[in-house]
Amino acid sequence: MYEKQLDFQADFLKALAHPARLQIMEVLRSGEKCVCEIIPELGLEQSTVSRHLSVLKREGILRSRKDGLKVIYWTVNPDIYAIIDRAVEATRQIWQEKAEIMS
Repeated sequence: MYEKQLDFQADFLKALAHPARLQIMEVLRSGEKCVCEIIPELGLEQSTVSRHLSVLKREGILRSRKDGLKVIYWTVNPDIYAIIDRAVEATRQIWQEKAEIMS
């Protein structure tokens, strides 16, 4: 059972481990958005954004609903942003340490 839990955790973190998906999460931080609002924020092709949304949805990070012709996405659990924020802070500290070593 423990191995399955680790696999799930790894898949969850891998789903977040892409710049475009992190951008999507930032766009959705303020609340649910239509795909038509997400695409311009990222500056990527619709098919690329849809593929990344699909990954996040498959891992249970996002949910969606249809509203007429629009598809609306939102973050399932806002605690995910605490994980992202902590990762940002940790990488910032590591980056600073590396910069100090290199100078």
